[in-house]
Amino acid sequence: MKLSLFAAFIISTSSALAQTSSPINVFGTVAAVGTELSVILDDTKAVETYTMAPKLLVLRNRKVTISDIKPNDFVASAAARDADGRLHSIEVRIYPEALRGTGEGQRPMDGANSRTMTNATVTGTALVGDSNRLTVTFPGGQSELIVDPGVPVTRIESVDRAAVMPGMKVRVQGSRGPGGATVTRVTLLE
Repeated sequence: MKLSLFAAFIISTSSALAQTSSPINVFGTVAAVGTELSVILDDTKAVETYTMAPKLLVLRNRKVTISDIKPNDFVASAAARDADGRLHSIEVRIYPEALRGTGEGQRPMDGANSRTMTNATVTGTALVGDSNRLTVTFPGGQSELIVDPGVPVTRIESVDRAAVMPGMKVRVQGSRGPGGATVTRVTLLE
């Protein structure tokens, strides 16, 4: 009886482990695209091939200016607390509607004491001297971000999967499981 219970435990544990998946988050260059996507990885130069999910999300980062940030845009901003005590953006990304709510909130970034990541909705913008002050809200809070001149501002746009072509620099996200590797998001990089 004890052996049967132990065998059942091992089988159920093995089955559960076999069903787990691991995330894919890599950067590289598109080698080939068709029903599958082959990418030459930046770090190892190895070629990996992925099945493309039926609802593949393809995004493109496009450089824009501070003036392109509008109220109700959903943005992500890495920022550092300056000597003035305020958060100064290091970069700002304007998300497409399909990504509204992604990572929403404000939190320390990568364990750095003075850096934060804020994903929030713009509720107001105001030019102050040579800076642009963004007021953003997220569940449970509101924050002010200072976007100084020269800070990179990028708009992330949803594009058709036909935009993915050999030779393009990409970020590939998805998961690897027992059935293979599937990509759910491809971001075209400039």
